[in-house]
Amino acid sequence: MILLPCAWCGPRDAAEFQHVGEVVTRPDPRTATPAQWRAYLYLRANPRGWTVETWYHRMGCRRFFKVERHTETNEVRPVTAAEVPGAAAAGVAGPAGAAGPAGMAGTAGTAGTAGPAGAAGAAGAAGTAGASG
Repeated sequence: MILLPCAWCGPRDAAEFQHVGEVVTRPDPRTATPAQWRAYLYLRANPRGWTVETWYHRMGCRRFFKVERHTETNEVRPVTAAEVPGAAAAGVAGPAGAAGPAGMAGTAGTAGTAGPAGAAGAAGAAGTAGASG
């Protein structure tokens, strides 16, 4: 059993997640050649040893995050919450509101709950903005 360290939910069984893949840089669509697109879409390094991967917590907080995984031993180290490309353009603020597949925003935040590195969840940031004691 592989335990993945979700930045919001804590360690969970890998069955709750969808493997998105190795972290690769997307080529510029205006200048990329067909060979560059083919390499971006289909070719992966698949190295022996440590690699950075993106995972999606499909049965939990519905957020993306990155882990560093050793490909031989499946040892996992947390890295960071993943930035979702296009999230800023869609009006989604950073990893706390990272969008899932088909633009679905993560919804598991609880008011006052902090995400990775102390970032407030989307509900926590909105729910405490006007609150005063």
